[in-house]
Amino acid sequence: MNAREKILQLQSVSPLVLPSLLLCDFGDLRSEVELLGKAGIQALHLDVMDGLFVPNMTYGMPIVEGLARHTELPLDVHLMIQEPSRYLEQFGAAGANLITVHVEACSDLSATLKQIRDLGIASGVALNPDTELDAILPCLELCDLVLCMSVNAGFGGQKFNPVAIEKVKQLVEIRERRQLHFVLEVDGGINVETIGACYAAGATWFVAGSSIFKQECYQQAVTDLTAAAIA
Repeated sequence: MNAREKILQLQSVSPLVLPSLLLCDFGDLRSEVELLGKAGIQALHLDVMDGLFVPNMTYGMPIVEGLARHTELPLDVHLMIQEPSRYLEQFGAAGANLITVHVEACSDLSATLKQIRDLGIASGVALNPDTELDAILPCLELCDLVLCMSVNAGFGGQKFNPVAIEKVKQLVEIRERRQLHFVLEVDGGINVETIGACYAAGATWFVAGSSIFKQECYQQAVTDLTAAAIA
């Protein structure tokens, strides 16, 4: 089974809560991953920022590689970096199962998505709240996932923008009309108050940061988020 196939196996899981490791304890990353596994997490979300495309810097290939050594959980790698095509091969070699790139950061989105697929990795495209859907419509056939950002990429803890819900609704219609199979994911401000509306709109994967890592019990946090989605 290649990297992409591990992600495709999760396409039918709904709702799927993915913890954004941006807020975890990097001083004890192995224990954090063990706790998340016990909480029922089925995949991990990694936010990679370069300080250019977004005004913040996080981590790169070594963290992805380190995680891949210590967990069998699929790694959903969200590249918030300029011209991500330069680093796709390296992130694939490090252990990424899914690589999501920003339409705003790619000079040739179609070629970048094809490059991801050619590496045997699941392909995703993300768009910021102010970016129109028209920017990604020609490339949806090349996507295993579409990530609707409810906040501008770059920092955690931002307030949820309901524009993501409207984009999800439109993408559900487009997916059905064009007979496509991409997953709809929402990232930014996901908590027990916002996840239900996103799920009702048609999103099935949800990236959660503060609503997991700032809670006393990860397992309870995941349980609460899942229950709130389907309530």
